[in-house]
Amino acid sequence: MNFFIVDDDEVVRSMIKEIIEDYDLGKVVGESEDGSYINTDILTFKKVDILIIDLLMPIKDGIQTVQDLGPSFDFKIIMLSQVEDKKIIGDAYSLNIEYYITKPINRLEVIKVIEKVSNNIKLQRSIKDIQKTISILGLEKSKKIDKKSTVQKNIIECGEFILTDLGMISENGSNDIIDILQYLSDYYRENSFKKDFPSLKDLFTNTAIKRLGGSYTKENLQKEFKASEQRVRRAIFQSLSYIASLGLTDYSNTKFEEYSSKFFDFTEVRKRMLELQNEIHSSMSHIRINTKKFVKVFYMEAKKSSKNI
Repeated sequence: MNFFIVDDDEVVRSMIKEIIEDYDLGKVVGESEDGSYINTDILTFKKVDILIIDLLMPIKDGIQTVQDLGPSFDFKIIMLSQVEDKKIIGDAYSLNIEYYITKPINRLEVIKVIEKVSNNIKLQRSIKDIQKTISILGLEKSKKIDKKSTVQKNIIECGEFILTDLGMISENGSNDIIDILQYLSDYYRENSFKKDFPSLKDLFTNTAIKRLGGSYTKENLQKEFKASEQRVRRAIFQSLSYIASLGLTDYSNTKFEEYSSKFFDFTEVRKRMLELQNEIHSSMSHIRINTKKFVKVFYMEAKKSSKNI
């Protein structure tokens, strides 16, 4: 602790300084014989923790000095005085002077009061440190939540853009595909060490569970699983047909060139192009849908696009 002593009696200043140093209570960083020589700037510059000041001094007394320091000082004050007038002591306490030492100086009293003040300062600092730590942790948590929310929002938006580009955003199965994308985003964030891509069974099961909510029967889960799987297959087929039609119209179409072999098996795209050319209805189509390839590429493309935002 850093101490500053203000008293017009040099002997008193010397006694208090000796007690502080002999009992390792802290360090005396400054002295003054009158309150007119100190102000908040000086005490702050010297990093004073405890100001020990006499109540009655000839030029500027302790009460007036503390009043002039203002209410915003960040150090504790111990008042010295042989005056026992209750009004004067009451005035001192009203200025946030919490501690009082009576004259003549008693070594044990000085030690006891200083130790009490020092312990209170340490306690207050510990509380502030805890509050600061909690605040930082709360902020970091908030940032993580915000970051998580932003990443999830970005990857979903990118996914929806890709589905639009693939001509399937209006299909019923597009919602199922977005749900799968959300699941995969959460899955890899929580299991970053895993490299294997989840099976389609896991994907459809987990998204079905989330869609059904907390309570569901095995029968309901199986029903939703099958329905979701069919919706996704139909949506992928419609997208493949859309890309095939683009290639049929213009083989150099940028979407056709980029997506035909990336999301689909190109041999199946070629088959669908021939079917469209021969005006074979989709219900009669024999196109094989590679759902896992589509879903995996879709996730990777959405993730890559979200990182560029």
